[in-house]
Amino acid sequence: MRPEANAPPTPTQADRLRPLASRYNRQLKELRLAFRRAELTAQGQCAIEGVKLLEEALRSGLHLDSVFFSQSARPLAAKLLPQINARTETLVLPDTLFNSIVPSDAPQGVAALLRLPAFSAPRILDRGSAGPFVVAAGLQDPGNLGTILRSAEAFGAACIFLTEGTVSPYNSKVLRGSAGSIFRLPCLQISSSELIPLLRARGARLVATSSHQGTPLPRFSWTLPLAIFIGNEGAGLSRELTRQMDETLAIPQAAQVESLNAGVAASIVLYEAARSRK
Repeated sequence: MRPEANAPPTPTQADRLRPLASRYNRQLKELRLAFRRAELTAQGQCAIEGVKLLEEALRSGLHLDSVFFSQSARPLAAKLLPQINARTETLVLPDTLFNSIVPSDAPQGVAALLRLPAFSAPRILDRGSAGPFVVAAGLQDPGNLGTILRSAEAFGAACIFLTEGTVSPYNSKVLRGSAGSIFRLPCLQISSSELIPLLRARGARLVATSSHQGTPLPRFSWTLPLAIFIGNEGAGLSRELTRQMDETLAIPQAAQVESLNAGVAASIVLYEAARSRK
């Protein structure tokens, strides 16, 4: 059966790309500010960059509000557009404009504004029988936090809480280091003064990690609910937090090694927790 002569043409993938050349466009302003400030937009959107993160966001079923391609990335757009919801706005920018907005030194030509799942403390704490809670308490290196997010998901942690002084989870290096785990693992920014009473009310043990002092990893009891606190890379946990811990957990290591990288230490602890539960 032949289509009617006046029927509208079927849109191609290329038709979905709306050209955008002005740096004063509202979406571009929000994308730029979200990257620069490492925080959500006023509408609650997170800015991401790169092929891997975009694919992980799609695989995780997240809602993409806007996707931005550079002009030279049109071949990449042709591959990705079939995976992107037809209602998502897709824009193409001049290379110089795109590169001036994204934080990467070697842009891959794609960025997006998306919505992350929202979690409340009570909802997260209900997961305490699934695995340990992880508390990032003053972590400042985005690479460490990204690693911990990835390991926390890999080894079955219930969630990750981010207390005061911790780098923003929306930092582009954190997002990249998490390799998409931040899209799936419950994550909540909360003050320690609010979090600790909530953990106590759920009967969770509060555990600090140490380089050389405390209960050696092989002898530790992994009974849940359990909250594992990872402190600042240089100073560790504050004295105030240390006083509130129930136990200190030590990773056996050579005496001449002062300490492990925070991301490495957390990953070892989370692996041992998962192994012991199995």
